[in-house]
Amino acid sequence: MRQGAGPSLQEGVPLVKGRVGPGKAGPSASASGRSGSCRVRWLPSLGHVAVVVDQGSGFIKAGFAGERQPCLVLKSSSLVPTWDRPVLPGAPGCEVAGGVARAHPIKHGLVVDWEGLEALWERLLVGGLRVCPEQWPVLVSDSPSAPPVSREKVAELLFEALAVPACHMASTALLALCSTGAFSGLAVEAGAGVCHATPVYAGHSWHKATFRLDVAGSTLSRYLRYLLVAACPDLPEQALTRKAITQLKKRCCYVSLDFEGDLQNADRHHPVSLCLSSGCSVCLSSERFRCPEPIFQPRLLGRAEPGLPALAFQALQRVPATLRTRLANNVVLAGGSTLFPGFTERLEMELEAQCRRHGYGALRPHLVASPGRGTAVWTGGSMVASLHSFQQRWITRPMYQECGSRLLHEVFN
Repeated sequence: MRQGAGPSLQEGVPLVKGRVGPGKAGPSASASGRSGSCRVRWLPSLGHVAVVVDQGSGFIKAGFAGERQPCLVLKSSSLVPTWDRPVLPGAPGCEVAGGVARAHPIKHGLVVDWEGLEALWERLLVGGLRVCPEQWPVLVSDSPSAPPVSREKVAELLFEALAVPACHMASTALLALCSTGAFSGLAVEAGAGVCHATPVYAGHSWHKATFRLDVAGSTLSRYLRYLLVAACPDLPEQALTRKAITQLKKRCCYVSLDFEGDLQNADRHHPVSLCLSSGCSVCLSSERFRCPEPIFQPRLLGRAEPGLPALAFQALQRVPATLRTRLANNVVLAGGSTLFPGFTERLEMELEAQCRRHGYGALRPHLVASPGRGTAVWTGGSMVASLHSFQQRWITRPMYQECGSRLLHEVFN
């Protein structure tokens, strides 16, 4: 296991697949009517440094290219009075309680409510960052498993609703690797709404070898609440607010390196008590290590899919044998749900066991677990958007208006 960041990003390394490589950009942004192809060109000046946005299921992180940390972190959900925005029962991305609708525009890494996302972006850029969208280029993260139509709608939101001058979309997996200075490796992400295992080679995500798991931080929070209610029936349910559960999960929970052994031996439970802001005291025992376990064993929630270590192995198994060792040598962790104590050690242990079990004993995965991996995707975006060589990677509003969504698929493939 390797801690911390790798080498710095190199100028001139290709970040996305485009029509024109580094140093070959043409002087004009116009499309070639004869060839029917729009070319990515060098942009002498966009007027401002880029705004970098990582839009996740739980939180949306934003800031400016070149900074080390996002300057703004907002919940991806928002409260909207039902009289302001009528919500039909069962509407995707919404839940209603007490005359207030909580909008969840992003679920499991995918946008389910575009109207809600537009409102969130306006609140983020205008109210949060205090920028005029028409003057600032935007780099936005893209889920590795998002369908192509999602990119089209994000571009529509940015260029038509917010009128940004230029945008770029990059896979969260690629940006996670970029945060460590790498362009090849296996990105293992565990956030609030979804987990991904995505191989990346020379800046290109391997979509056919990408695996996802819809068990992540939000699922674990609900599971912890269930465990606490089951263990302490007398505990007032109103004390277990969403904020209180999140506090308990972050401060008390950890990943077991021997789950069955710890479960059967009460001497290993290491109970801890925590006083909540409501004044109630909560004692956690085996719940401390049972909470994050579904990421490794989804069957605990009645789900049939494999856990994250198995998915990470399957992702390596899908890539060509000539690249497998190189990618396994750089398994980069990203996302807030990888921050549980013991997470890195357990994943490394199980990934190595998967390799041995399936006849890949010579494959020895090396994990990179940076202390800042909770914001690794945003950090990677900040780093690449500040590179001089990256400035030819933008799609401008005039280019989008002239070429349409076809250009998105050519450049952000």
